Amino acid sequence: MDNLHSKVSDNASLEMLEKSKADCVETCFDRAEHQKTHCSFGLKGVCCRVCHMGPCRITVKAPKGICGADADTIVARNFLREVAAGTSAHSDHGRHLILKLKHVAEGKAEGFAIKDEKVLLLNARRYGIETENRGINSIALDLANLFLNEFSSQEETLKTLELAPKKRQGIWEAKGIKPCGIDRMVVESMHRTSIGVDHDYKNLLMHAFRTALSNGWGGSRIASIVSDILFGTPSPLKSSANLGVLKEDTVNILIHGHEPAISEILTVAVSAPEIKEYAKNAGASGITIAGICCTANEVLMRHGVPLAGNMLQQELAIITGAVEMMVVDVQCVMPGLIDAAKEYHTEIVSTTDMAKTIGAKHMAVGEVNPLAAAKEIVKRAIDNFKKRDKSKVKIPADKEELVAGFSVDAIKYMLGGKYRASFRPLNDAIIQNRIFGVVGIAGCTSTKRRTDEYINVLTEELLKRNILVLQTGCAAISSAKAGRLTPETALKIAGPGLREVCEAVGIPPILHLGSCVDNTRILEAATEIINEGGLGEDLGTLPAVGVAAEWMSEKAISIGCYFVASGVDIFLGNPFYTSGSANVHNYLHGTDADGGVTKDFGACFHYYDDPLEAAKRITEIINAAREGLGINRKEERKLFDMKDRRAI
Repeated sequence: MDNLHSKVSDNASLEMLEKSKADCVETCFDRAEHQKTHCSFGLKGVCCRVCHMGPCRITVKAPKGICGADADTIVARNFLREVAAGTSAHSDHGRHLILKLKHVAEGKAEGFAIKDEKVLLLNARRYGIETENRGINSIALDLANLFLNEFSSQEETLKTLELAPKKRQGIWEAKGIKPCGIDRMVVESMHRTSIGVDHDYKNLLMHAFRTALSNGWGGSRIASIVSDILFGTPSPLKSSANLGVLKEDTVNILIHGHEPAISEILTVAVSAPEIKEYAKNAGASGITIAGICCTANEVLMRHGVPLAGNMLQQELAIITGAVEMMVVDVQCVMPGLIDAAKEYHTEIVSTTDMAKTIGAKHMAVGEVNPLAAAKEIVKRAIDNFKKRDKSKVKIPADKEELVAGFSVDAIKYMLGGKYRASFRPLNDAIIQNRIFGVVGIAGCTSTKRRTDEYINVLTEELLKRNILVLQTGCAAISSAKAGRLTPETALKIAGPGLREVCEAVGIPPILHLGSCVDNTRILEAATEIINEGGLGEDLGTLPAVGVAAEWMSEKAISIGCYFVASGVDIFLGNPFYTSGSANVHNYLHGTDADGGVTKDFGACFHYYDDPLEAAKRITEIINAAREGLGINRKEERKLFDMKDRRAI
């Protein structure tokens, strides 16, 4: 029992781990135990296998590989390759959505439509696309083609970089890291890191930041924009989280992965009258659809679909014995799901041709009549309901209420209303020291530590210090399971200044901004704060910090790099594999003799194993930013008379 307590934080996961032992089902937590002795060369980043003269491992006795590459070169090359992989994953997500938008504009995407014309027109104008006296589909096609060019551009820098504050664009220009096409950046990363090319660790790392920028201000930013156009811009709504959202008397379908197109069409399919009737005839009282990981966040934000859990709960959800089907697309889908599903009646269905798993049923949802394909998937799940073994069913009671859906537009609306929507009240609250600063907490959960604990401990400590928290991805689900994504959290935990603001505006002190690709919404919000005025002219001047508390994916490395390149310090709860090179490690953490990456971008990476120590250092950095802005004072509250209001 004690050993299980050391693995997970929430009771639902603990209950399912106990059941997994009883049912003799292996999970990622068991496999983590089997892998406990990690390769020391891999942990340090000093193992090189880019050619087949090796693999080479750097040691005191063998300080160079066969080709002569030292630890600096090898560690920097490995780091750049991780950034390239993370950039590929999130940007390819964006590419798939752009192609969907293009097909909608061409009338080739049945079942899909442009849901938010306002966002389409806004972004068309941003990029100089003519909108007057033109049809929506014609405008959408031009925008889709422009976004596709952001992937293929060979010489021109990304147009989406222009969404960043002017001063930050100037820094990128001065450092020579404004990226061209996303695909070119990734290909160049692989070229630079192949044998016999780039051996200068700083040159390699600078291209890592350049490649990451093509993700954060390119592919990922585009993904969020196009998602809003196609599926609607999120606005606040209520839902619930944790394994208790599953029901004993309904067909339970879980959607898992990262790309929202398939999950969107599934939410339509389960609502069809003939599908509801089909479920009733199968003996079920209805259909429960719930999400795992970032697909969960996407459909939560737009439809209120409940969260079954984050990434490390995907096998635990199956162990409830109550899941008829798990529908998966791409990213963070464990091949171990198949082994877990074999012990129950659950069927794993893959839906994307680029992501197949042996043992899963593959049912691609293509462009031709995707709604019909989605209904076939749902019917298959309903047919599986009859195979459920009631003796194996155990659904935890744990379920917490939440409020999510905080797009940047939604935040502006809540701060200023329909006619005066702006970030002015937030800026004023920061300037008046009612809100001390803002922290974005993103990223994954990991078996390297007790899951969710770092995220929840750090979040609670920040709230006590009057720091507004923005969350995305699995980190947001961690807070949801802890019951923290509600306005009541401000009353229970937040410091007096933050509590006052949250009560006045009617928002939780933790704002759920979406999936991990939606980290760009955090940058969008930060840019809005800059544009509103009073807090400097660059992201690097803001009293704001980013955190990847329990990160584990290459995507998180790319995210961290584009935040640092944007001037935002990033705190890590797990270290990079860079300790084998003091030069690379110290540069990334801003601790080398020249100031490292801090000198180049005004921000760096910080690694803290203890969340409370991280909170202390975050407070120091935010305090220094406030000092730099000259706002580190408590302003007197003033009651405005009519004369004051007219002046405003």
